[in-house]
Amino acid sequence: MLTKDLLRVSRRGGGYRPLFADADDEPLAERVLGVYREHVDEPRATLEAALTDLEREGGAFKLVRGFAKLLDREATFETRAAVDPERVRDAVFRRAEERSVVTSDERAAVLREVADRFGVAPDEIEAALYADLDDRQVLATFEPRWSAADLIAQYNLSLAQTALFDATEVRVRTADPKALVSAVKRLRLMYEIRKVPDERARPDGRSGPPVREVIVTGPDALFRRSRRYGTRFARLLRTVATAPEWYLEADIDDRGTERLLELDAGDVTVPNVEPLAEPAFDSGVEADFAARFRALDLDWDLVREPEPLESGAYVVIPDFAFDWRHSSFRVFFEIMGFWTPEYVEKKLSRLADLEDVELVVAVDESLGVGEEIEALDHRVVPYSGNVRVKDVRDALRRYEETLVADAAADLPDDLVPDADAVTLAELAAEYGVSESAVEGKSFPDHERVGRTLVRPAVLDDLRGRIEPGMSLSEAEAVLAEAGIDDASAALSALGYRVEWDGLSGGTVREKEAR
Repeated sequence: MLTKDLLRVSRRGGGYRPLFADADDEPLAERVLGVYREHVDEPRATLEAALTDLEREGGAFKLVRGFAKLLDREATFETRAAVDPERVRDAVFRRAEERSVVTSDERAAVLREVADRFGVAPDEIEAALYADLDDRQVLATFEPRWSAADLIAQYNLSLAQTALFDATEVRVRTADPKALVSAVKRLRLMYEIRKVPDERARPDGRSGPPVREVIVTGPDALFRRSRRYGTRFARLLRTVATAPEWYLEADIDDRGTERLLELDAGDVTVPNVEPLAEPAFDSGVEADFAARFRALDLDWDLVREPEPLESGAYVVIPDFAFDWRHSSFRVFFEIMGFWTPEYVEKKLSRLADLEDVELVVAVDESLGVGEEIEALDHRVVPYSGNVRVKDVRDALRRYEETLVADAAADLPDDLVPDADAVTLAELAAEYGVSESAVEGKSFPDHERVGRTLVRPAVLDDLRGRIEPGMSLSEAEAVLAEAGIDDASAALSALGYRVEWDGLSGGTVREKEAR
């Protein structure tokens, strides 16, 4: 982004159009790059003088300064002095005050005295005296990431971002609304999505198929139009511009005059540079919940920011969705934190218009709207501070019971696996259901050993191969050959126990020998 004093816009016809650089400006961009390259190891003041000459020569003050503003970030300036400038100033000024310096000879004498004290030459003291001031600092390195064309692309992006500083509301139509909404949340902005006719799709001006438009504001927008979110709108543009197709409108408060800024993919692109790191979640509540839920390794996959849901003329994107691993069933999950009453009212309205959607809503208890949400036929999980995973687990368990019962009903009552030994998990995976769906079935050809099904003949064979006094590791090896991983349950079924020897291992003993 540039500073506002470098903003170049046209207000022709009441609009607000950034004056973007184009291919004709590449020679100028290349010359600015050259100025930087030529002034490595020279003071900043010398570099600034060269840039000033270029401004006067080309008559493009703001454009040259805009390029320079971006290139400053690719440059490293440093203070070069034989001794620390602050210490030198302190010593020189103290001594000058003591001697009441007036003439140049007296000044030189003070510099000599201070030089002797620091063990350097007087001219080094002279050079160090103000070496840390900005214009005295030296351009130490200059390693630009951009060619002249890249610099223009970066400039245009930065110029458009600067134009958004005074935006009060932004409206975006994009080929990647999901990425946009994710960025909006990370920037702690507010949004709503509405379906609007795509008038641009019809050259005769009639309404075409509806498209989704994301309307972005800040929390204060509920009370008044505000420019305080301009910097965040500017940061949002980087995400907008990474989509293959997009169109952006912004209301600009131009010193009290409202103007319309319009941008599209033809105006701004994102150069191939690393984006700024941004937090993964838009709130600690969401991040904390996601980490704790995923650690449980349940039969639900947690999906962040799933597909948009239609809500009348608007669209809602819940925070999460839970996908049942054994079928295509999905439950959406919204964490509703504390917001203004107006925002909550709008949120409730959107939730009320959702149809044929399974939705669990975690509601901050301070909002006091749990009953209203339940009346909308959505499940409610109240929370204060953090969302309790157990409460969400309980809400999902109601769906699980139905899903498991339906899956079990589709299975035969008797299951006869082909394998001599198979775990319930493997059998469930074979049928594409959860373990709970097969647990209640009968297994006429197998015995259940813990959570493993084993043919009786296999167990008889194991009784002949495992003996009392065998080490646990040897017994585990025999069981593994039979396809049994749960040694504890298998040994118990065979009439053995394990006599543990500290942490190093154990010995197989008959239960009766205890």
